[in-house]
Amino acid sequence: MARNINFVHKIPLSPRIKPPLFFSFCCSSQSQFQTENVGDKSPNLLDRERDEQIRKLRVLLQQNRTDTAHRLLLSLVQKKSVFSSPSDLFSLFSLSVPSLKPAFSSILLSVCCEAKMLSEATQVYDLIRNEGMLPSLPSIKLFLELMVGSKQFDKTLNLFEEIVASGFRPHSFVYGKAVQAAVKLGDLKRANELVDDMKRRGLSPDVFIYNVLIGGLCKERNMRDAGKKFEEMCKRKVLANRVTYNTLIDGYCKVGDVEEAFKVRERMKEENVEPNIVTLNSLLASLCRVGRMGEAKSVVHEMEACGFMPDGFTYSILFDGHSRCGDSEGAIALYEEAVRKGVMINNYTASILLNSLCKVGKVEKAEEVLKQLMENGFVPNEVIYNTIVNGYCRRGTMSRAIETIEAMEVRGLKPNGITFNSLISKFCEMREMDEAEDWARKMEEKGVVRNVETNNILIDGYGRLCLFDKCFQILEGMENSGVKPNVVSYGSLIHSLSKDGKVLEAEILLRDMVGRGILPNAQIYNMLIDGCCMMGRLKDAFRFLDEMVGSEIDPTLVTYNALIHGLCKLGRVTEAEDLFLQIKNRGLIPDVITYNSLISAYSNAGIVQKCLDLYETMKEIGITPTLNTYHPLISRCGKEGMAVVERLFDEMLKMGLAPDRVVYNALIHCYVEHGDVQKAFALHNEMVNQGIHPDKMTYNSLIMGQFKEGRLAEVRNVVSDMKGKGLVPKADTYNILVKGHCELKDFGAAFAWYREMFENGFLPNVCICDELSAGLRQQGKFQEADIVCLEMTAKGMDDLNGK
Repeated sequence: MARNINFVHKIPLSPRIKPPLFFSFCCSSQSQFQTENVGDKSPNLLDRERDEQIRKLRVLLQQNRTDTAHRLLLSLVQKKSVFSSPSDLFSLFSLSVPSLKPAFSSILLSVCCEAKMLSEATQVYDLIRNEGMLPSLPSIKLFLELMVGSKQFDKTLNLFEEIVASGFRPHSFVYGKAVQAAVKLGDLKRANELVDDMKRRGLSPDVFIYNVLIGGLCKERNMRDAGKKFEEMCKRKVLANRVTYNTLIDGYCKVGDVEEAFKVRERMKEENVEPNIVTLNSLLASLCRVGRMGEAKSVVHEMEACGFMPDGFTYSILFDGHSRCGDSEGAIALYEEAVRKGVMINNYTASILLNSLCKVGKVEKAEEVLKQLMENGFVPNEVIYNTIVNGYCRRGTMSRAIETIEAMEVRGLKPNGITFNSLISKFCEMREMDEAEDWARKMEEKGVVRNVETNNILIDGYGRLCLFDKCFQILEGMENSGVKPNVVSYGSLIHSLSKDGKVLEAEILLRDMVGRGILPNAQIYNMLIDGCCMMGRLKDAFRFLDEMVGSEIDPTLVTYNALIHGLCKLGRVTEAEDLFLQIKNRGLIPDVITYNSLISAYSNAGIVQKCLDLYETMKEIGITPTLNTYHPLISRCGKEGMAVVERLFDEMLKMGLAPDRVVYNALIHCYVEHGDVQKAFALHNEMVNQGIHPDKMTYNSLIMGQFKEGRLAEVRNVVSDMKGKGLVPKADTYNILVKGHCELKDFGAAFAWYREMFENGFLPNVCICDELSAGLRQQGKFQEADIVCLEMTAKGMDDLNGK
């Protein structure tokens, strides 16, 4: 509340004919200061009451009793009175006591601001300015604070500019409010310009202004500049307070830079700035977000040491952390601890806990916890029941999900769109579209609107089944029922069409979407580009890229990854490398998918060293390889020797990646090629023990291994095992068998495999046929050689390519 008013008397200004334009919005507003039952009083009585109030104010101001005058004005403003509005009061007082007008006007403006009467304060300010005056600094401060508090940010800046233009020397507080308004508008450039202007006028930004700037930068996730602003603040000897540190810590936490957040916390300790619950909860949340639960416990201990008892919100952060780690047991132990400590668990905290259990399939345990909570007086809401319903839907236990909805209704809670959409979505995922449609009908029967999300789920469900006519029917039905399709509606269908190779139909849908005023986003173009790349239509893919850029939609990493993968599939590695450079030039960071595509392409091209160079680069810059990284590396690097292959395999295991069938097959093939057949069979046994079923490639390598060892009897055992697993030999396996026996001069057995191959509809290649027939003749088996020649001639030698 303003006291000790510093009056600013009349300033020579050009006369004003009308009030400032930016305040004109208030002039037509109805005053809340309207007189009640004034019409019941005679005009003479009303005039006498008004005169009496003005007389009191005049006497108080003449005696310099500004506090009492302030209280009287506040009562006149806040209660119904004989004055129709503060503007009416201003006009009457100005006419009665013109000499006290400057003092009175500043107090009146302050009072309107304290009463949070924005329209009335604005009208009073306009009247003051029309009189060629400026209010006092304290009243201007209050007015600016009210403007910012009422989110009138543009008008705050206009007011600031008008004050400066009037020759008034702004105080740092006034600058602070202008900076705050600019930051709230997201105009950090203007905010910094205001600070620079402030410095030119010899005013130093205070901690409030720095906090506002740092907060704006943190909101934009620009932590580099936020850190610089903090350092500038320290150099100018402006003491950072708890708000400064909390803002920085929260900013670093939200961008995932946990280490930097803790550095700020250490600096906070060095400067003896005490943390509060906000500080520690931010640090706790950042650790839980990345699953560092051990360190999170240390923060909880620090919290307790500082005298802050962890509350329901703190526990919700911890529950979320355990959920991210998939540690349902840890979440349950934490819940039991909270109950022992008497922590009040509200619906928000309970929903986080129950969701963490439902995510790992422990829905029954979630229901048990809910029952315990309800026994202690907890009243669940729709969100809690929706969590349980969704949990059962995730697990596919649809009968229990439906039972939960029934229980929900028994308690008087009405299932909503989220409830029904969980069921409909799961039935679509299970490809049970009749059930999905049935629940969409029940949803409407229960008075719940079938919204755009419900329709989008159904479009996606039918799209996955390639039932595109149904998708178009739903889109048409949405239009007819007044539910406007959105970008997701079209995106789901465009995605399904593109995945099914119907890129032309997807493009037609894109044009229809644009024609209806729904603008495509990067995701829509990415779907089309990926579909084109999948079909090998790179020209169309790049056409969509050009269209995307022309529409001022920035290509994303997904865009570039799709194009790079498409180019690599066609062996156009040089062009893929050019796009790889464009990624960096656009400020994007290549990821594991980018590198995997390039490694695979160079592997197919036989350029092993380039594969290894890319692999080492991705590790150096902190990109964790995946199994798809090791597939082409292990397959191709066998030519470099087993030492390289074994090093790669060892590094893969150290990263916690379990070998799959592709890796085992590559390793088995490498060991066979390098003559270590025993190791190849050991890996085969390990593969089987891990529950990974060998395929045709596995057996082909094992057969080659037995031939290398000269174990002809074992060859037939491997083939028998292969057939026993339901794997029928085809041309590639038979070619290995025929060629293997030929190389060991066992032409009789080679002929037997040739006959089985021929009878099963497969043909050996020309070279193997030549080798087989020549070998049979050498061993005097002319009849068998003639059979091979006759059968091959009958088929035509040009067709002898194998199947």
